[in-house]
Amino acid sequence: MPQVKILPPDLRNKIAAGEVIERPASVVKELIENSIDAGSTDILVEVLYGGKRLIRVSDNGSGMDREDALLCFEPHATSKLTTEDDLFNIKTMGFRGEALASIASVSKTKIVTGTKKSDEGVSIELSGGEVKEIKDAPSAGTSVEIRDLFFNTPARKKFLKSNSTECFHIIDTITKEALSHDKTGFRLLMDHKETIHLPVASDLRERIMQVYGKEFLNGLIEIRAESEDLAMKAFVSKSDYFRNMKSHQFIFINKRPIKDPSIAHALYKAYEGILPHDKHPVFFIFLDMSPKKVDFNVHPAKREVRFEDKESVYRFVLTGIREEIRSDRTEYARQFTEIPAAVPFGQPVHSPEIPHYPAVPSGGSAVSENMEFLYRPHLPFIYLGDTFIAVSGKGGLTLIDHHAAHERILYEKFLKGISLNSHQLLFPQQVKLSPKECLVILGNIPLLTDFGIEADDFGHDTIIVRSLPDALHDSDIRGMLADIASCIIEGIAPEKSLKEALAARIACHSSVRGKAILNQEEISQLLADLEQTEHPDQCPHGRPTRIFFSPDDLKKLFKRK
Repeated sequence: MPQVKILPPDLRNKIAAGEVIERPASVVKELIENSIDAGSTDILVEVLYGGKRLIRVSDNGSGMDREDALLCFEPHATSKLTTEDDLFNIKTMGFRGEALASIASVSKTKIVTGTKKSDEGVSIELSGGEVKEIKDAPSAGTSVEIRDLFFNTPARKKFLKSNSTECFHIIDTITKEALSHDKTGFRLLMDHKETIHLPVASDLRERIMQVYGKEFLNGLIEIRAESEDLAMKAFVSKSDYFRNMKSHQFIFINKRPIKDPSIAHALYKAYEGILPHDKHPVFFIFLDMSPKKVDFNVHPAKREVRFEDKESVYRFVLTGIREEIRSDRTEYARQFTEIPAAVPFGQPVHSPEIPHYPAVPSGGSAVSENMEFLYRPHLPFIYLGDTFIAVSGKGGLTLIDHHAAHERILYEKFLKGISLNSHQLLFPQQVKLSPKECLVILGNIPLLTDFGIEADDFGHDTIIVRSLPDALHDSDIRGMLADIASCIIEGIAPEKSLKEALAARIACHSSVRGKAILNQEEISQLLADLEQTEHPDQCPHGRPTRIFFSPDDLKKLFKRK
């Protein structure tokens, strides 16, 4: 008896579903892309219980007649390819013709569709891929309803995560599709509550503003570049607008969201010498090229691509981004490179980012040491540049990273809830977030209250912040809330609690920055506060706050011992 067997169609579809349909968000992605290919300008997505109970996608696209509607659930049935040549000239979001058959094989499915030219439509119901009912139904456009996903494959169903986690993935999916399709409106109703509402936008810039808000958009540079075979529109971080996490990084090829390490590397390379080692740029890269020069048929979910000339794409992105970044950096650096006005005798230099202390009277004058930081010889410390200072004392030389030191002090204050001195804002601050970020923040309001942050839902993916601790007075509140949301979504290391992880994030946002100039009293207060912490030698992320060199250490460095 032969050992090799041809699998039955229903089992083949379930295997295909395992490759294409990983979770409810995968269903949403496939159905949305079908709607986009049908020319829809308005797409409504409805989900119940994280998409496990119900996913319904409705659109105003071209729709299908009765014959096409019956054929669309057959394996490899598609209107988008006819010959082998078409496979290497893909201009649509979908092309394989396996998504609907795969989805239907692991769910209870209903489609109601009709063309705009006809008054009659059709309704088809399936269960596990088998047609159960066909009837006439007036319709223009298409509505596809998926119930009880994986009802007949319990082994797959048990791997689904919590409803909230699946909802986050669905929000992510819709956000990515919406970012690259600005001429299409999107709505998401999650458990009957509107979570996303994005009307048709005039351009990509407006769409980014719809999703993330004007404040977020103001931190980005818009870049356009063209060559013979490539065109790029990009929105990337300004020189002072970096993030602690990689949560706002998107790459689109011909409007398709993808992951490509090579293009991401080109972005980071463009920021070389500008980007701090522990920060990440925000970027939205929209590349357009001939479909004949890129292969989308290399990943089951079409998340990866293969370029005909990978090197030329890399160079094009790197050159286009780097030139604009350098231009922006020149403007940003001008405030530091201009020679400062002379400081009157005995007058300290203050930064708005740190509290004011009275100056200690002493002789001397201020001179410019390196065009970026003021060096004042009458103080018992020297600015070395960036966040570093050198202090003589305790029988040796101590090098201090004042940003890391301040981070440690604030971290322990936030963690213990002491000396936060939270105060009501005279004008409460409205913070626009992405739908996913907003949902996460609203689910963790009590934790923010523990840190002295009073915040509420203001509607339309906006958080209203009513009170803040003194340490956060001049902080980037939007960036901090986005970081908090990303931290919660990406998960916490097993050895840390959520409160510890968030305290570290908030402390980083509120600590003294590199361009702050501290006077003698401020340095003394910083060192005294640092000594009172439980772990004064490390910041919350494990980096040193100070390094001590004894006279013996210095002798060894100079080969005198």
